[in-house]
Amino acid sequence: MAELAFFSGTMDCGKSTLALQMRHNRSARGLIGLIFTRNDRAGAGLLSSRLGLVTDAIEADEFFDFHAHVVKYLTSGGRVDYVIADEAQFLSPGQVDQLARVVDDLGIDVIAFGITTDFRTRLFPGSQRLIELADRVEVLQVEALCWCGAKATHNARTVGGRMVVEGAQVVVGDVSQGGTGGEAAEIGYEVLCRRHHRRRLTAAAAGAGPLSQDVLPTDPVPGR
Repeated sequence: MAELAFFSGTMDCGKSTLALQMRHNRSARGLIGLIFTRNDRAGAGLLSSRLGLVTDAIEADEFFDFHAHVVKYLTSGGRVDYVIADEAQFLSPGQVDQLARVVDDLGIDVIAFGITTDFRTRLFPGSQRLIELADRVEVLQVEALCWCGAKATHNARTVGGRMVVEGAQVVVGDVSQGGTGGEAAEIGYEVLCRRHHRRRLTAAAAGAGPLSQDVLPTDPVPGR
């Protein structure tokens, strides 16, 4: 039977890489799929990984109807064996319901990939709905690491290297360079362990290099 599967984790845990690998494996077996994404770091209409792999994808904005698109594609003579939806945290709950209908009504496997929580440790609406509806939820086992070397469990937004906990839920920024240019030049993202996320202690705030020694429990929280 077809299923709705959700692969989740923090940033840097290999979600997009796995999505591309799954596409490759299915293509090698002669299966044909539709690939969807939103707000990919490489630009509109692309699914990319930080390893440099990239493929064309359908950009699914906030008005996109997944079920209607797949039905139209099928009725025009197309073939769909599976659907991959990357950056699924950005989807609305209604769009996740549409993906569930693709599984239930059309008998097509849907594999979604996304970040579970935002920089405030709150569930993204799309991820929350996927957890509620998915036949299978998998936490990716490739561990992203905090600057201290501990397992990273939380996503942090930074401005000029300092962690912030207020602002719009979705702001596109750079994970490696700390900015995207223009007004968002200082916005970046970093993965942290829970302890350092609670203390708002980023690598820049701690003056840490890669895999630095952990700070003592008495270290002050920046900005307090």
